[in-house]
Amino acid sequence: MQKRPFIAFVLAAPLLLAACNPTYNWRDYSSPDAPYRIMFPAKPATHTRSVDLNGMQVDITMTAAEVEGVMFAVGTGVAPDEAQAKAAVSAMKTALVRNIGAKVEHESTAVATNPVGQETAVDIDALGTANGQPMKLRGHFAAHGKRFYQVIVMGKASAVVPEHSDQFISSFKLL
Repeated sequence: MQKRPFIAFVLAAPLLLAACNPTYNWRDYSSPDAPYRIMFPAKPATHTRSVDLNGMQVDITMTAAEVEGVMFAVGTGVAPDEAQAKAAVSAMKTALVRNIGAKVEHESTAVATNPVGQETAVDIDALGTANGQPMKLRGHFAAHGKRFYQVIVMGKASAVVPEHSDQFISSFKLL
């Protein structure tokens, strides 16, 4: 008559496994297409498409994961030269802010030397609306040589948690 405890365990096992499956399941990701590494909060998907950045046609590879309605994404592309890579950073930032009708609340620009060379970066926090909902955008936009990057967290303002967006953005490293 040991069947009852075993049946109870079998019925409870999915609940126990679900309890071990956190909403944010952070994982290390190294891009096969661009020299960067980052921690995603869920398994990301990757897509490439051609876009126009202020008259410059370029293929952008976007790797992204969504958790609880918040998008965590890294976009990268290669410009014809360093000056155009820096211009692409500005164009991507402007397009994303405009996309949600946002107002930039905070913006900082930095030029840093890291182990792989010099990087020009812009960090922003912006608030806007999409589909009548308040939206928050946190972004890190960088140019390194001919390559440019956008590292963003975007979602409903109430769902973008500073702890998660900080962890995602600060984990971005050039290789």
